[in-house]
Amino acid sequence: MAFELYGLLAGHVSSVTGENIKPAYGGDEEAFLSKVVTPIYKTIAEVEAKRSRGGKSKHSQWRTYDDLNEYFWSLNCFRLGWPMRADADFFHVPFEKHSDKSEDNASAGRERWMGKINFVETRTFWHIFRSYDRMWSFFILCLQAMIIISWNGSGSIGDLFDGDVIKKVLSIFITAAILKLAQAVLDVILSWKARMSMSAHVKLRYMLKVVSAAVWVIVLPVTYAYSWNNGPGFAQTIKNWFGQGRGSPSLYIIAVLIYLSPNMLSGSLFLFPFIRRYLERSDYKIVRLMMWWSQPRLYVGRGMQESTFSVVNYTVFWVLLLAAKLAFSFYVEIHPLVGPTREIMAVRINNYGWHEFFPRAKNNIGVVIALWAPVIIVYFMDTQIWYAIFSTIFGGIYGAFRRLGEIRTLAMLRSRFQSLPGAFNARLVPVEKAMKPKGIKASISRKFAQIESNKQEEAAKFSQMWNMIIESFREEDLINYREMNLLLVPYHADKELDLIQWPPFLLASKLPIALDMANDVNARDRELNKRLTADIYMRCAISECYASCKNIIKYLVLGESEKQVINEIFTKVDEHVQQGDLIVKCNMSALPILYEKFVLLIEYLRENRKDDKDEIVIVLLDMLEVVTRDILDDFVPSLLESNHGGSYGMYQGMMPLDQQHQYFKTLRFPVTEDLEAWKEKIKRLHLLLTVKESAMDVPSNLEARRRISFFSNSLFMDMPPAPKVRNMLSFSILTPYLDEEVLFPTSLLEKPNEDGVSILFYLQKIFPDEWDNFLERFGCSNEEDKLDPKLEEELRLWASYRGQTLTKTVRGMMYYRQALELQAFLDMAGKEDLMKGYKATELNTEEQVRNESSLLTQCQAVADMKFTYVVSCQRYGLQKRSGDYRAADILRLMIKYPSVRVAYIDEVEETGRIKSSKMDDKIYYSTLVKAMPKSVDSSDPDQKLDQVIYRIKLPGPAILGEGKPENQNHAIIFTRGEGLQTIDMNQDNYMEEAFKMRNVLQEFLTKHGVRKPTILGLREHIFTGSVSSLAWFMSNQENSFVTIGQRLLAYPLKVRFHYGHPDVFDRLFHLTRARFYEGFNSTLRGGNVTHHEYIQVGKGRDVGLNQISNFEAKIACGNGEQTLSRDVYRLGHRFDFFRMLSCYFTTLTVLTVYVFLYGRLYLVLSGLEENLSSHPAIRDNKPLQVALASQSFVQIGFLMALPMMMEIGLERGFGSALTDFVLMQLQLAPVFFTFSLGTRIHYFGRTLLHGGAQYRGTGRGFVVFHAKFADNYRLYSRSHFVKGIELMILLLVYQIFGRAYRGVVAYVLITVSIWVLVGTWLFAPFLFNPSGFEWQKIVDDWTDWNKWINNHGGIGVPSEKSWQSWWEKQQEHLSHSGTRGIIFEILLSLRFFIYQYGLVYHLSFIKGSKSFLVYGLSWLVILMVLLMLKVVSVGRKQLSADFQLVFRMIKGLIFLLLVAVLITLIARAHMTFRDVIVCILAFMPTGWGLLLIAQALKPLVVSAGIWGSVRTLARGYEIIIGLLLFMPVAFLAWFPFVSEFQTRMLFNQAFSRGLQISRILGGPKKDRSSSNKE
Repeated sequence: MAFELYGLLAGHVSSVTGENIKPAYGGDEEAFLSKVVTPIYKTIAEVEAKRSRGGKSKHSQWRTYDDLNEYFWSLNCFRLGWPMRADADFFHVPFEKHSDKSEDNASAGRERWMGKINFVETRTFWHIFRSYDRMWSFFILCLQAMIIISWNGSGSIGDLFDGDVIKKVLSIFITAAILKLAQAVLDVILSWKARMSMSAHVKLRYMLKVVSAAVWVIVLPVTYAYSWNNGPGFAQTIKNWFGQGRGSPSLYIIAVLIYLSPNMLSGSLFLFPFIRRYLERSDYKIVRLMMWWSQPRLYVGRGMQESTFSVVNYTVFWVLLLAAKLAFSFYVEIHPLVGPTREIMAVRINNYGWHEFFPRAKNNIGVVIALWAPVIIVYFMDTQIWYAIFSTIFGGIYGAFRRLGEIRTLAMLRSRFQSLPGAFNARLVPVEKAMKPKGIKASISRKFAQIESNKQEEAAKFSQMWNMIIESFREEDLINYREMNLLLVPYHADKELDLIQWPPFLLASKLPIALDMANDVNARDRELNKRLTADIYMRCAISECYASCKNIIKYLVLGESEKQVINEIFTKVDEHVQQGDLIVKCNMSALPILYEKFVLLIEYLRENRKDDKDEIVIVLLDMLEVVTRDILDDFVPSLLESNHGGSYGMYQGMMPLDQQHQYFKTLRFPVTEDLEAWKEKIKRLHLLLTVKESAMDVPSNLEARRRISFFSNSLFMDMPPAPKVRNMLSFSILTPYLDEEVLFPTSLLEKPNEDGVSILFYLQKIFPDEWDNFLERFGCSNEEDKLDPKLEEELRLWASYRGQTLTKTVRGMMYYRQALELQAFLDMAGKEDLMKGYKATELNTEEQVRNESSLLTQCQAVADMKFTYVVSCQRYGLQKRSGDYRAADILRLMIKYPSVRVAYIDEVEETGRIKSSKMDDKIYYSTLVKAMPKSVDSSDPDQKLDQVIYRIKLPGPAILGEGKPENQNHAIIFTRGEGLQTIDMNQDNYMEEAFKMRNVLQEFLTKHGVRKPTILGLREHIFTGSVSSLAWFMSNQENSFVTIGQRLLAYPLKVRFHYGHPDVFDRLFHLTRARFYEGFNSTLRGGNVTHHEYIQVGKGRDVGLNQISNFEAKIACGNGEQTLSRDVYRLGHRFDFFRMLSCYFTTLTVLTVYVFLYGRLYLVLSGLEENLSSHPAIRDNKPLQVALASQSFVQIGFLMALPMMMEIGLERGFGSALTDFVLMQLQLAPVFFTFSLGTRIHYFGRTLLHGGAQYRGTGRGFVVFHAKFADNYRLYSRSHFVKGIELMILLLVYQIFGRAYRGVVAYVLITVSIWVLVGTWLFAPFLFNPSGFEWQKIVDDWTDWNKWINNHGGIGVPSEKSWQSWWEKQQEHLSHSGTRGIIFEILLSLRFFIYQYGLVYHLSFIKGSKSFLVYGLSWLVILMVLLMLKVVSVGRKQLSADFQLVFRMIKGLIFLLLVAVLITLIARAHMTFRDVIVCILAFMPTGWGLLLIAQALKPLVVSAGIWGSVRTLARGYEIIIGLLLFMPVAFLAWFPFVSEFQTRMLFNQAFSRGLQISRILGGPKKDRSSSNKE
């Protein structure tokens, strides 16, 4: 194959035929597609994709992408042959496909199927141990050592020097050997289905690992037993087996040293990572033989070691963390629990509260397990808490060293603005050779040279980039025109001024203040100078105004005599300034009059009207008179007298008036030369003179402030020097799009919801200042002007730019091209063009376009060479054909931004196909289009269509797996360049950040550690935080994750992967290694992932609880699938120990609550708690309180709050962080975080057991609508409501029968915190639901829920319409689960039977009987109830139609029977109300447990014919759960203030106020047209 390719490329001629060499598969058109690509595609599409059943089948039953990928990266792929053989093992279908053939053929097909490659993704929780076995072994061994020390010594570390204690501690190596054996056996079991594709040496290694581990499990215990003379019972038992003998401690020590020798070798190589890296990458046979045991011979996971410096960094982090964690666990959790445990084990208990099966069990082992289990789980879990603490500290320190938050307010920006132009040019303008400062001093202090007034080119470059940023703010309506003018720097530098012209917002109000100061100062100039020196910007304002005044007057005046007078005046003033006696020699009291005259002159010049020339002459004469008569005391030789129409010479006064010389007769006015520069100069001077209020709040928009502060701050951070645009790395951007909104339609914007609130109204209240700026930009005096049809398109754009639309994303990404175009101009322009500015070049667009060699054309060409933007619109072809408005909006985007390319999958009907053919009658193409420019000879003014650039035929439908990744995969080939930035459709970009892109790309050329980056992680800013309180919580949480979290993962922990869409990929690295969108794979293949915070990209997040929950579910399902993956397994084994710890993540937090409560349930119902209530271990168990308090901190969002507080404090100040934290508590953020925790745990566990992970579209709209009760019930029933009710029942049982934890502190930390968890899981969806407590909404919700719950559904009825359809859909995951998952589900369901067994013995009417017969009779009661339900169900089907009266009589008899039984129990057996409650608590969980088991065993239940009864019982339970949830919500809805509180909590104050006003003033709802008529 390689030889043929070489022949084709070199154009070789065959020596046999004399023709050019052709490929073995033929050189026909589409031959490669049909003979090479299509057979492989069919194997994937028609075999593996179908067997996967949309990813729901067990992974072991089909070849995943990883299996196919690893096949082609192995020697096995050469079995395909060239040309490919159709009978190669790759194309063999699995055994099931041969079911219609004979048994011989079937078995042959089964043997020949290739099967899994190298790894099997089996659904089991054991993967958590298998992938991270070293971590679990470490924690288990530490726990064992701590228990031994606490149990056998005084509890101090000094006990390790006691001979007996240390001997017992050394038994941990026996445990280590057992764990190693478990790992080896687990490897064999979980890899069994991949044995067919394994080579012999891989199988041998698996077996040898099991054998060696088993040998050590025998050797170590035996040698340990013989190390004791009179050892513990364990040692004596082994001696009895192998014979008594004299103790020999050294034998065990030698065995341990031999056992640890591989670990010691690994440890020594850990200290010298470069040696390990060399060995793993080596292909020498001797080295391969040495590494054979420890490393599988794969192309991934080799040589991943970092530099020694990086290893030391993350090792120090983890050593400190583990030391703190283990010390806390030992002294607070483990050691204090040993004493009480001894006491409990010594107590003898004879009186139990139920029928005890093991009354003679020694040491109260059940009590010990119930006490220790929660503590043990917290011991394994609380590393996460310590990680949160340490990551907060280290991340904050590292962020400070990265100079984050140095400029976080406008005041800080003002104080450092003088060094900003220097930083601008140092960072964003290419230099010949930049010296990068290094060391700690460079991190602590960063100074840039200030731009001098004579360096006009540097000032011009700064001003043009700065002004483009400010103008982008105005185009985005973040600032108004006044603020824009105050922020702009002059485009046209005035050469004659010889000073730096700062933005007017720094100089505003300085001149009026200086005038007052000049009037107040009565001493010499020194005092005034002292005041001016204290305010550098005031000095600059005075200097610029004086220089501009001199410059303007000299420019206007043309008469020679007037020039002479003016020059003498300015010369005198300059002399006084230099001598420091201006105040003494001049009368400052007349200065305000001169100021007013000069302002009047500037206003006339700003209008630049010829009619004002006479007025200007009068103003100039007035000014001259004020200066010469009132201010200057000195004699001006050229001026003997000064009045209107005055004369120069002493003899001229005798002449007639018409012959006397007129002052200012000839002026250069109106100005016509270089008009733009003149207008800019006059406008700026007018601002400096007239703005009297302080511009401290410019810009006033919070987003504009944040962006300008971050951008300014980033220029002082470390970043590579910028290359010229011609020399920079080229890059592409890829954005996937399905069918989300491109541009909000007007109808959608104005469509009111149930409350009469439209999206447009909502946006106006959320962004009031931006709405005012929008109206100003188009000259609308009030909101009614927006009804002009011409503005409709702009209104749609304004709203779309504030949503999560494709238009917003495209606009943001196209800032890159605008930035590159300007930067190319600054690189290529000569001095003359540079001083004129890029704006002047843009104004001559038509001339420039005609001239292909013009500067503008060259700049555009260079920008196009370096930047490509591809939007992958999967359904664009279908949308065009169907006339979908989204297709027109996409085309409009391409026309507006000609550089945008759209890729889509085009489906074309093929003509002339044979009817009998079973193949698809459609042909699929991967197509790339651009906007076609308007034809010159076209008469149609709107003739602008898309034009195909590339069209690539595909072997079939491109969407085989999940739509979104496949949509990206087919479009990757249309990208180009060295870098590829992946941008999601809910992201945005900013002009100021686009300028830094070429700096970012230079990171690919810089080594970070021992290798160059392959993925550049970028910082995100969540722009949806202002939408609602939930969006604010989510944005704060996400912001801390993408900043402090990613910062620490990248450095020092070196485990950052690909977490977000703004990351920039080394395109060539990933294209040649497949698997584009995964950081795991990049790391395993020798890549390096870094994180850079000097640039940010906007990101939208989900803003409603249901959207957020879908997002959390998507992430949790992804985590579940990752846990099963070969990548996580290989990372866990190929990373060193400390780097592996950084990679680990767990979600065991709420498991502690379950274990604690079920342990308490056992103690309470068995009577053990009552018998042991006098013992401190039960009454006042401090270690258990500490353990449960730690989980309650997790529960209230402590883990989220710590990094969040640190990051907000770092970037906005710790005062702001504290304020935000308090506000979040008031807006119930802990409720939100606790609820989210439940979502993650549910979906993570279910995915790990049963699968079902899929892409979940979360929706990107505005949540201003009310979610119905039935919607919330469907979404949260299984993940939160059922679990919440289970915990509530546990707490009720414990409240009724428990005795311990009645103390205030213990009760709050333990019981109250769990009640909070229950309340959160049950009622958070209604609390965070807009209008969730309005009575009318509640009534409508109840009607809707009743309709849904009673709809029987059927085939084709969606789950939103019928409870039955939804209930069946909820069990789908069980139908795809394997036997292991079903068994585990049944075992978990058995916990619900504990209630009945324990509680029936606490009924008062059984007279304290402990007979097992009581429990048997309770089951008889359940069977009777189920039988009655079955009778009613059958009766309804058989009798309700024709024998209605008989059916009613049966129901009446059953009711009377139940009443009679109840009366008998009350009268004869003295049944109490408490007994009724206990019966409900006992039997309801049992019924639920039976339901769960029936659902797990659905095929058996259906075949038994009782599935209908199960469904009826399930509906009854759902109705009860619904009532439990609905009644408290309905009760609260009675009180109007509850709804008011909820609205103010959910939305910001402006929206809440606006909503109420609209209801009061709006009256009945009116549509737009009616309001127009009125």
